[in-house]
Amino acid sequence: MSASNHRLYLHLQLAAHHVKKQADRALLDGAELTTAQAAVLSLLTSEERVTQRTVADALGQNESAVTAMIRRLMKLGYVTRHRDKDDARAWLLEITDSGRAALDAIAGPFGSINETFDKVLRAEEAAALADYLKRISSAFSRG
Repeated sequence: MSASNHRLYLHLQLAAHHVKKQADRALLDGAELTTAQAAVLSLLTSEERVTQRTVADALGQNESAVTAMIRRLMKLGYVTRHRDKDDARAWLLEITDSGRAALDAIAGPFGSINETFDKVLRAEEAAALADYLKRISSAFSRG
C-alpha cells in the first residue's frame, strides 16, 4: 500500500502537532520556554562555538527567525551574544547560568513527554521510528 493510502502525511502532521503542543505547554509551565527555545539552549551547551547561523542550520530555520528568538532569550537573561572576533558579521552565542537553570527546570516536564513515548512504543519500535523519521527528514531536506 502507498503512502497516500495510509495517509502518512496527515498522520505525521497530526502527531507532530499534538506532541509539539503538549511539549510546549509542559515546558512553558515548567520554565517559560518553548520547545524551540529549549532546543537553542541545548545547542549552546553542546558545542563550544555557536553562532546564530549554526543555530539556524541545526533547527532548519532562516537566520532572521533565529535572530528574533535569540533576542527573546536574551531578554529573559538566558543567552548573551557578542561579535565573533574572527568574523565581524557573525554573532557568537553563549548560554548564561539562568539559561542553564531554565534547561534544568524542563528536565521533569520533558521527561513526562518521553514517558508517554515509552508507554506507546516498545524500545525496538522507538528505535525504528527514530530511524524512519531521520530518513524522512533527510529525504525532504534535500529539496
